[in-house]
Amino acid sequence: MGARKHLRSEELKEARKTMYFAGLRNCPTSPRKMRKVADMIKGENVEMALHILQHAPQEAARRLYKLLLSAIANWQAKNEGVRLEDSNLFIKEVMVDSARMLKRIRPAPQGRAFRIRKRSNHVTIKLESKTQINEN
Repeated sequence: MGARKHLRSEELKEARKTMYFAGLRNCPTSPRKMRKVADMIKGENVEMALHILQHAPQEAARRLYKLLLSAIANWQAKNEGVRLEDSNLFIKEVMVDSARMLKRIRPAPQGRAFRIRKRSNHVTIKLESKTQINEN
C-alpha cells in the first residue's frame, strides 16, 4: 500500500471515531419520497431535526424519526456521561439509496398487463459533533 493511500486510510479511521451513524435497510417506502423528507433535516441540529420529523405529515418522517433516535442512542453508547445538549450534534449526512423492488402485475384492458414496481430503500444517517470539528 502506498504512503498516500496509507495516510488517507488513517485519516478516515480517525474521522470514523467522531462520526456516529445508524442504518435502515429495505424500508418499504419509495426512495423519492424518503429523499424529500431526508432533505428537510440534512445539516440540522439533532434536537431541531427531531422536532421537524415529529411534526411532518409524511409516513417516511416517522421512519426517519426512529432511525435518528437510533443514531442518537449509538452516540450515547460511545459517549457515556456526556449530555446530548452539550455535544452540539448535527446531521452530517443522510443517504437514501434504492433497495430491492417487488414487481407485481395489474390487469389492463384488452388482455394486457401492466407492471407495478413497489420500491423500497436503504437509509443511513451520520451524526457529527460541532465541538469535535472545532478541536481539530
